[in-house]
Amino acid sequence: MKTILQEIAEKTKQQERAERKAIEAEIADPKTSGNRRNFLKKAALGGIALGGLIHLSVEDTIAQTTQKVSRASNPSDLKITDLRVAEKGNLNGFANRIIKIETNQGIYGLGDVRDGSDQRLALFLKSKIVGLNPCNVEMIFKVIKQFGFHGRQGVGVSAVETACWDLCGKALGVPVWQLLGGRYRDKIRLYADTPEDKDPAVELQKLKNRLNVEGFTWLKMDLGIHQISDQPDTLVNSKFWNSNGSSINSWYMGRSFADGGYTDYWKKEHPFTQVQITDKGLEAIAHIVENVRKEVGTEVPLSVDHFGHIDMNQAIRLGKVLEKYRLAWMEDCVAWFYTDQWRTITNAIETPTCTGEDIYMLGGLLGGFKPLIDAHAVDIIQPDLVSAGGILETKKIGDYAEEAGIPMALHTNSTPIAFMAMVHCAAATENFLALEHHNVDVPGWNDLVKMTGSQPLVTKGYANVPLDAPGLGLELNDENLKKTMRKGSKYFDATPEWDSTGRTYDKLWI
Repeated sequence: MKTILQEIAEKTKQQERAERKAIEAEIADPKTSGNRRNFLKKAALGGIALGGLIHLSVEDTIAQTTQKVSRASNPSDLKITDLRVAEKGNLNGFANRIIKIETNQGIYGLGDVRDGSDQRLALFLKSKIVGLNPCNVEMIFKVIKQFGFHGRQGVGVSAVETACWDLCGKALGVPVWQLLGGRYRDKIRLYADTPEDKDPAVELQKLKNRLNVEGFTWLKMDLGIHQISDQPDTLVNSKFWNSNGSSINSWYMGRSFADGGYTDYWKKEHPFTQVQITDKGLEAIAHIVENVRKEVGTEVPLSVDHFGHIDMNQAIRLGKVLEKYRLAWMEDCVAWFYTDQWRTITNAIETPTCTGEDIYMLGGLLGGFKPLIDAHAVDIIQPDLVSAGGILETKKIGDYAEEAGIPMALHTNSTPIAFMAMVHCAAATENFLALEHHNVDVPGWNDLVKMTGSQPLVTKGYANVPLDAPGLGLELNDENLKKTMRKGSKYFDATPEWDSTGRTYDKLWI
């Protein structure tokens, strides 16, 4: 038996030597591009050298060839050495930043700093994590958790957590969903977000295309007062806000805070605008939904959001008018932190309610989600893991909601890295409903990455769960990503300015 094992080991070593020679020859070839040469140096799956088995013992060689755990990567000795950022341009309406956490073994992990957010929210965390083992994901999250907050302020912590899971999966040779306890599904149902158009016929055609051409089985459409604001006698108190620095008719965010923009319409919380909808306005909005329902049928779930900054009473009036169309949910009717108002809305209408994309795991268990879930204030929770704290934290939210009989949808509007992180989380969470695909119409979005497994990112309205690729299951397409970058922006340059300057006292108690 020992002789057979030695023969297998020797054969494997010979194969590895041949592969390494082939790689070295391609690296030495002047025709090999810089990106390809760098890729070969770091190797196929996250930077583990293909010839890395040569130094192993007979026993470890056999183990390496008969299981997915990569002993050549020495996961227990893995250490974070750097955190870097690349900024992609305005592909989806926002700038997006991608982080790369590098290690002492050449393996790296990728994370996503959510749409429109500041990369410094992630870079600031470099001094807190260098020297730590990225496989200790939950411990690292607890080290940096205090430096996040709700909304876009949770993006740095979330990006680091995601990159650590990517690293851990690569080091161990398994997909992230496996590290979360396994998967419930092999493909992830997507709901296609369809931004509104001032012409209802154009929006309707977009929705029909989502079903008949792109193959989606769940739709979401924008539906709000901005679609009827140019019709007379549909709104109360709208002209004041249209003249106060930003417009009800668009998502333009108005003036800067320094110019007095703090009081602009899109920066005011919903209860504080006193914009109301007249009966005529309600009929106009209902007419939009009625036309969509006639075209897409009743079988297809249809979600709606972006109602405008109207208060709880207006949301209830709108919800009652729309009940007969059996919508999948009404999303973000008021700000997420108004738990009592959410409970009032949910109890007053039959249409399911949904919120959560801006909630971070702040403070105690589950952060702002716990009050909503405990009070049954909403029918569906909808975290965005690049704000919520990352992959595991989002799964914890879903698991807690499941115990209360509440399902979970997932929101996303970022790069394919965040999208694929959602896929792994959705695969491992039982009460999952559907994942948003906000970038269906964005040219080149899919091509920002290369899948390292055998399946494409999306197939006819479903995201594919990576079954044969470690980590998140993708790598960056450097050439395409660089094409999207703003002039003068950095592409994973060294960040010595964010190195630690000494020990800091970050404890929250004495």
